Amino acid sequence: MRPAPAYQTLRDQLREQIAAGRYRDGARLPTESELVAAHGLSRQTVRRAFQDLVADGVVYRVPGRGTYASGSGRRYLRQFGSIEDLMSLSDDTTMEVLGGLRRRVDVEAASRLRLDDDIVYTVVFRRLHGTDPGVPFVLTTVHLAPTVAAAVANSADLADGAVGTQTVIGLLEPHLSAPIIEAAQSITVAPADAEVADAVLCEPGHPMLRVDRLYSDAESRPVELSVSHFLPEQYTYRVTLRRSG
Repeated sequence: MRPAPAYQTLRDQLREQIAAGRYRDGARLPTESELVAAHGLSRQTVRRAFQDLVADGVVYRVPGRGTYASGSGRRYLRQFGSIEDLMSLSDDTTMEVLGGLRRRVDVEAASRLRLDDDIVYTVVFRRLHGTDPGVPFVLTTVHLAPTVAAAVANSADLADGAVGTQTVIGLLEPHLSAPIIEAAQSITVAPADAEVADAVLCEPGHPMLRVDRLYSDAESRPVELSVSHFLPEQYTYRVTLRRSG
């Protein structure tokens, strides 16, 4: 009988430790680097173990902060394969802020965030992969409710021209009164308008993969609305589905 793959052994070990209470609800697990050093495994092996645990709801990831044990009411509902998971795990994507966080009137965004008026705060950025100068593959517009935006209003990471590997939801997470537990997603095809075309270096009208995500917290309050336009030639979106039961 063949021994189990190394990632399965690590996955099951971490699962047992969480079940036994070694890592309680909300406790941070060791980092990928720490597990690589402790077990003598490759980073890809450790990453695969984490992927399975995320998909099963045993742990949840907070981009830029780490991986945490899930408990009742704490589960971050996203499968590995979501855009944020792929970006947070990637070693070669860069976020460039093209339009810093600003107050604006947007009737549609305010409606989707269930606000009482039409005022939202919006930041626009693109992501690039590869080494300098990098290849742009997505333009994202993020809308926040004023009460949520206040927590990051002075963040240098969301100012005009900022460059880094952060995500907006990762910047918000430490300031939220309730954890994010849901991300409702829709995927469509849309033509690139002039702004999108200029950002990802394609022709206006080029078919783009549009991904809308509405994040909500444990009290069912919308926290963030993101609208992303991906260049199909430069990005592949992949989701693994498992049979329930």
